[in-house]
Amino acid sequence: MKTSLIALGLLAALPFAASAADGLSYNYVEGGYVNTDAKGGDADGWAVKGSVAVHPNFHVFGEYSAQETDKFKDDVDQWRLGVGYNYTVAPNTDLLARAAYQKLDLEYGPKFSGYSAEVGVRTAFTQNFEGYALAGYENYSKKRGYDPDGEFYGRVGATAKFTPNWGLTGEVKLAKAGDKEWFVGPRFTW
Repeated sequence: MKTSLIALGLLAALPFAASAADGLSYNYVEGGYVNTDAKGGDADGWAVKGSVAVHPNFHVFGEYSAQETDKFKDDVDQWRLGVGYNYTVAPNTDLLARAAYQKLDLEYGPKFSGYSAEVGVRTAFTQNFEGYALAGYENYSKKRGYDPDGEFYGRVGATAKFTPNWGLTGEVKLAKAGDKEWFVGPRFTW
């Protein structure tokens, strides 16, 4: 119900919305190294992320990561697919709202599916440097004796642009439970 009300509110604001702020593009693909420090164990591997603007104020995005746990060498695959809304609040700053469906696949454990929702800001500080900060909530469904709690998280990231199309991006996700996930890699923007 809450999700429906948020979506209805975003659609109602559509005629009054501005397009993406100057210096920000929602058309990009990036890939790189990902590392997770969690209370249940650490893991690292690779990830690929992307976004495509489908309207001046809407974009679709996706992420996939494949990691291996340090302790047992188990594979952990995660992916999420979602839609985002961006609204210009200053010449170089957008307000963001994003919602996604996501899956977590443990090699020798249950497969979880769930959702995430996040809001925050994205700013082009200069022509060659941008950053963002998001606050979010994610929850996974109950599976065969496992009942994961939903949790709040914060996500901060930045991109240093070397050319109009190429840059280096980094991100840190901090969860309420003390888990940390960070990502670093090249980004191609068009």
